[in-house]
Amino acid sequence: MNKIRKGDEIVVIAGKDKGRRGKVSQVLANGKLVVEGVNVAKKHQKPNPNAGIAGGVVEKEMPLDVSNVMLWNPKTSKGDRVGFRFEGEGEKRRKVRVFKSSQELVDG
Repeated sequence: MNKIRKGDEIVVIAGKDKGRRGKVSQVLANGKLVVEGVNVAKKHQKPNPNAGIAGGVVEKEMPLDVSNVMLWNPKTSKGDRVGFRFEGEGEKRRKVRVFKSSQELVDG
């Protein structure tokens, strides 16, 4: 289970986009993630008439390392670390994500 998942709101804590917030659009297997509107680079793209792709300079969101972001805690309006806790007993026992500062559930 990953500490940061697709759809989570994060805040960047290091790099050129420090302080910016965004929603995770993709989590990659190599410990990186793509965030909407953060770490945008300009890419010179060649046209491909067969695929209907126009050429020119396009803006593309590049991956960020997971270590450079924190999960956004809406109650404290700050980035927060994430831990895990088991809830329930027997068959209903499940692993949930919690904020380290308040021990509240991330998803609820």
